Amino acid sequence: MQRTRFYAAGAAAAIAASGLAVAATAGTASAAPTAERAAAGSYVVLAREGADAQAIADRLAAGGARITSVNTDIGLISLDTTSSTFVDDTSRMDGVQGVARDRAIGRSPGVAPRPSDVEKENRVTPAAERGTSDSDRAGAKYSGDPLDRWLWGMDMIKAGAAHQKTLGDKRVRVGILDTGVDGRHPDLAANFDRRLSRNFTTDMTDVDGECEYTSCKDPNNVDDNGHGTHVAGTIAAAMNGMGLSGVAPKATIVNIRGGQDSGYFFLGPVSNALTYAANTGLDVVNMSFYVDPWLYNCTGGAPEDTPAQAREQETVIATMNRALKYATSKNVTLVAALGNQHDDLAKPRQDVSSPDYGAEPHRRTIFNSRCVTLPTEGPNVLGISSLGPSGTKSDFSNYTTEVYSTEIEFSAPGGWYRDGFGTASYRTNENMILSSAPRRVLQAEGAVDPKGNITPLGKELGVKKACTANPAPGADRCGFYQYLQGTSMAAPHATGVAALAVSAHGHKSADGLTMKPGAVRWLMAQTATDHACPAGGVQEYVNEDRDETYTAICRGTTDRNGFNGFGIVNANGVVR
Repeated sequence: MQRTRFYAAGAAAAIAASGLAVAATAGTASAAPTAERAAAGSYVVLAREGADAQAIADRLAAGGARITSVNTDIGLISLDTTSSTFVDDTSRMDGVQGVARDRAIGRSPGVAPRPSDVEKENRVTPAAERGTSDSDRAGAKYSGDPLDRWLWGMDMIKAGAAHQKTLGDKRVRVGILDTGVDGRHPDLAANFDRRLSRNFTTDMTDVDGECEYTSCKDPNNVDDNGHGTHVAGTIAAAMNGMGLSGVAPKATIVNIRGGQDSGYFFLGPVSNALTYAANTGLDVVNMSFYVDPWLYNCTGGAPEDTPAQAREQETVIATMNRALKYATSKNVTLVAALGNQHDDLAKPRQDVSSPDYGAEPHRRTIFNSRCVTLPTEGPNVLGISSLGPSGTKSDFSNYTTEVYSTEIEFSAPGGWYRDGFGTASYRTNENMILSSAPRRVLQAEGAVDPKGNITPLGKELGVKKACTANPAPGADRCGFYQYLQGTSMAAPHATGVAALAVSAHGHKSADGLTMKPGAVRWLMAQTATDHACPAGGVQEYVNEDRDETYTAICRGTTDRNGFNGFGIVNANGVVR
């Protein structure tokens, strides 16, 4: 629980050292290693297209490797080994496309990851610099549950009008590929499918802290970070007369956890989770993270990377592309946060944060022609940028100056703490996105006390509490809610709209309802609310105390531009 990354979007959710932390089962994948075994030396091996992954795994096992997962659908093998020559030996094997370390050896235990300075900006702003946060200053017209009056984002995407027609359909299953989902939260429990939910991660003591469950494996209804639970609430919190409601309040939530407690997202768990989503018949998957340890994975590596690091990145690219394409082939609509680095994805600045696990980061020159941030720039993924309450691009949100690229499809409300400069709303919690939060996470942060009362710190951060006399089976009686911001908060608004689209226009299948991802994208694009570039095409953030690196150039037309793609997602439009 040491960090909420990216996204939260906020910092960025990620994957490990070569992004490959293996875990659990995915389709045909087998159980994950314990944290202790993984530390001995863990790798992933990607088989070439058409090669027999199981046969390769058998050969590796005969050579002394301990196989921990074989995902035959995309050809990914995860294993532990003590061989010092494993990478070179395996790379020469017939049928092997690439090898990458799953976890690095030598990482110092107890090193706390950096906290998110994006999604939890209100935590780090001095009180003297904050605006007046008035609990009566609710401005949303959207109404369904008591706390919905704080959900300005629902007004922006016209969710209230959509809910006059449909609240979504339980046969539509939405995968939350994140840090987990608190399945006991009273606003989520009614829509949470524990039977289908899976945890594809194993806690890592070097970044996640001490293990709390057997074999360092959290149950499939636990979120010790808070990011995944927040995402799930925006998508499909139930309209049940308490708390708040989501964009598609009757859709089914399926936890397909691929993120560590600390917020890292490794290649193995993420790939296995995507495969599972495809094989289980999920309709939409939300991905508010990037795959660590590389913010940008480059074919051939960046000029400053070593040959081994370059090969590792190529394996990450090939694996993620294969997993994303496989999910799309099974009619899974993929939605991803665009990223919080305030970067022009058509011309990225130097990457100074990678690798963020397993080795010291170094300055890297990024070429757009051969470098991608994943999963956002992967095939068939809908990239979502973030807007504040005023409709201005959030200062942290990535964008692109390539108007007709597929890097950004839509914009959505993701919050912007610094919106409203010159007004009482500047630097107030209400500028961000309110959604569900696990009680245990807020208690660990000091926002809620052991008895379940909101502390002075929690009140300052805008934490809210709601209770019900009739909780759903397996649910707690009281639920908590917190404010976060980031493209991680924008993506779930778009995911909820996609779920409504499938609810309204999908056709029956063996798994419930289904709709081709291309059709979902087309419908969302046709109905998106046009949102023009700022006057003059340049958005500066000088008043908000941001330097020139935040200044963003918007290119394109009213109906398609580099800040908003096809426009703001429109819940009412997709259900007409």
